[in-house]
Amino acid sequence: MDPFFIKALQLILSLSLLIVLHELGHFIPAKMFGIKVEKFFLFFDVKFAILKKKIGDTVYGIGWLPLGGYVKIAGMIDESMDKEQMAQPPKTWEFRSKPAWQRLIVMVGGVTVNVVLGFFIYMMVVFTWGSPYIAPEDMPNGFAVDDTFKEFGFQDGDRVLQVNGEDLKNSIDINKYLFLRDVQSISVLHQNGQEETISVPEDIGSQMFEQGVMQPFVPMTIPVLDTVIEGSPADKAGLKKGDRIIAINDFEVGYWHEVTRQIEASKGKELRIVYSRNGEYASMEVDGQTAGTIDGQQQSIAITPDEEGKIGVAPGSSIEVSREHYSFTESISKGFDLAYWTLHDYVAQFKYVFTKKGATQVGGFGAIGGLFPDAWNWQAFWMTTAFISIILAFMNILPIPALDGGHVVFLMYEMITGRKPNEKFMEYAQLVGFVILIALVLFANGNDIYRWLFE
Repeated sequence: MDPFFIKALQLILSLSLLIVLHELGHFIPAKMFGIKVEKFFLFFDVKFAILKKKIGDTVYGIGWLPLGGYVKIAGMIDESMDKEQMAQPPKTWEFRSKPAWQRLIVMVGGVTVNVVLGFFIYMMVVFTWGSPYIAPEDMPNGFAVDDTFKEFGFQDGDRVLQVNGEDLKNSIDINKYLFLRDVQSISVLHQNGQEETISVPEDIGSQMFEQGVMQPFVPMTIPVLDTVIEGSPADKAGLKKGDRIIAINDFEVGYWHEVTRQIEASKGKELRIVYSRNGEYASMEVDGQTAGTIDGQQQSIAITPDEEGKIGVAPGSSIEVSREHYSFTESISKGFDLAYWTLHDYVAQFKYVFTKKGATQVGGFGAIGGLFPDAWNWQAFWMTTAFISIILAFMNILPIPALDGGHVVFLMYEMITGRKPNEKFMEYAQLVGFVILIALVLFANGNDIYRWLFE
């Protein structure tokens, strides 16, 4: 099956599950407090619904517009803008007739479900599959370091040992830590055997974002091709999976980062690439370091990279990935830890959205779908679903009218002052909030379309 359809199927399944459970978070407490729920819908039923059935007082259904879902709670000012109902005297079974604390529980129910669900999924994933990690000793060749970080004292071949004086179990996390967490110092082991603790600037995350250096530490791997994209310059030139790149424009390469640097430096210019096919990769010395070499047929071809400086290839990984397994009780703690840091890191990166560059990085359904793997993988599916669940919780609790967080703000005002906000004001606020949300959805998905067409 085409990767696009696999991603789309995973996206629909994941969002459907999360939306239904989120709305149940509102539905169940509403029913418990004796509040009438008129509709329960997956997706929006603007003008018509794909499927609907009334059971008791509630119409259950599936709409045609996949922008979310909703429950229509009687006596509540929401996106339905049912002014006729709100003009009638309050009924005992309506939302507006219930005590503020009950209404607050109904409103935070959806967000609560998303947070608990994210934690539960993470817990079950680590219990079932364990947690992968790459220890420093599993990276004998260390990292290839971006030039901007060499200015701080880092070197190609460094292995990361500690961050802020604490052991870093998963070496690959170093880029995430630098971008999203408070990193003051990094202890590394240089290839010459010397250990060094290097201080980094306080605003290192902002520097990475502005300079576009999001992966300053890249594992040093042998340049054996694992993927050749169909229709790419590499594919048209005849490169195939398993080929080992030896040299580019007479520059002998031993590691993948050297390949990418040579290619990116030649945007739009023809490259002469020497490679080996069907060879056995023994060891040799490249610039004083151990790399892989070839005992097979060597060939030379000409390739012109695209405007982005890419030829459409990706290497395999020669690094061994370890996996830590947990008992059921241990997985509870690990699941909470994953949920907490997922929320922390998402909130931490949110500040970049409010920059000129960050606004162009905002994505919609296309970006969310891109989080899923090209081939069906249950572990990756559930990890991505847990991540989206945490995101939905955060986004929904934002104090924007039309979102759960907006309703919570008005309820908190009522509980503190003892006065309900004016209903007309609530209606206008709801309308403004809805317009803001539609604008954000259009903007985010517009970014997706732009990237798809022009990048």
